[in-house]
Amino acid sequence: MFEIFVGIIALAAFLSYLNAKFLKLPETIGIMILSIIVSLLFAASYFIDQTYFDQVTDFARSIDFKTILFDFLLGILLFAGAIHVNLKGLLEEKVTVLIYATFGVLVSTFIIGTAFYYIASLIGLDISYLYSLVFGALISPTDPVAVLALLKKAGAPKHMEIKIVGESLFNDGVGIVVFLSVLSLATMMHEFELSHITAEFGKEAGGGFLMGLILGQLGKRCVKSVNKQAVIAVHISLAIVLGGYVLSNMLHISGAIAMVVAGLIIGHSLHSKGISENLRNHMNIFWKVLDEIFNAVLFVLIGIVMITLDFNISHLLLGIISIVLVLLSRYITILLSNFLLKKSHRANKNESIILTWAGLRGGISIALALSLPEGEIKDIILYATYVVVVFSIIAQGLTIEKLVSKLLKQN
Repeated sequence: MFEIFVGIIALAAFLSYLNAKFLKLPETIGIMILSIIVSLLFAASYFIDQTYFDQVTDFARSIDFKTILFDFLLGILLFAGAIHVNLKGLLEEKVTVLIYATFGVLVSTFIIGTAFYYIASLIGLDISYLYSLVFGALISPTDPVAVLALLKKAGAPKHMEIKIVGESLFNDGVGIVVFLSVLSLATMMHEFELSHITAEFGKEAGGGFLMGLILGQLGKRCVKSVNKQAVIAVHISLAIVLGGYVLSNMLHISGAIAMVVAGLIIGHSLHSKGISENLRNHMNIFWKVLDEIFNAVLFVLIGIVMITLDFNISHLLLGIISIVLVLLSRYITILLSNFLLKKSHRANKNESIILTWAGLRGGISIALALSLPEGEIKDIILYATYVVVVFSIIAQGLTIEKLVSKLLKQN
């Protein structure tokens, strides 16, 4: 596993260099495109040397995407994203973010899952309703990492940035909890009680939030106590992320939510009085570098997954239809969320379109799909997930800047 991970980091560095030198696209989008091209070149080796192609495929399948993401990358990426968020601005939009990240994920899961079930049946694919809801749960969390820089460049309002960032940070954790809850129903062979699932959901989400508060306060105090020793402060923050995430998993609570809350608290404390500029710079640079490196690794992994997919026209058709389905459900959930918000916090027509198009799907969705039990259902869901994720990152990512600029001019 170590050798594989080192190889992936090296490949990510090489593709980052090629993108910066030649493509000059936003890093995550450029790396995604290049990694898919690499995967297609490996796939083309089938027509030259089938033995070599089989070896490459076996190697790609040996990469434990789920373990790399969930046991290592996810905690770091969520903390690194949260530590740079303006907590004051987030609190101003807390109700909107909370509704998008909870109500939005639940409604999206139901809409996508129900439509996916009927569409799959029309195509002739056999998948149960509960497993269709599993697909709805894993594809609902958004991951706007590829578009945030473009939103700023296009001059998107601050409140819109906060909504998108805040939602994505929390709905990763909520989406994972919903996914695990629905999957437990789909795999149960006996009767289940809704109260049991509700209790588990509350334990995962509530426990993760509480753990985040504890870790955040601990980190805040420790960092302040070594104000003149910036390197030690950085070391402490890394220990809190890695140790806190492992501890959360051991306690069966949401490590994702814990890392978001801890990151917000520690990040906010860096701007308080008494914190030296040297310490603040060290913390910001360290976590920004980790964020960019591991995001590059994540998008390389997404590209590599392509090698493991066996071509199936029915699965591809379902995936293409799912693109439209996911976008429609996103738009509907934003409109429905407006009914729960004060008039001043509601998204208008143009903002709803921007929020819909900026709702990219990413590595979380693919990792969840890869974690499903082996079988035809996993192949169907993984294929559809991959098609949606690739489309959202490349097509939506490359066009969001122009869309934002155009729609904002109309306001």
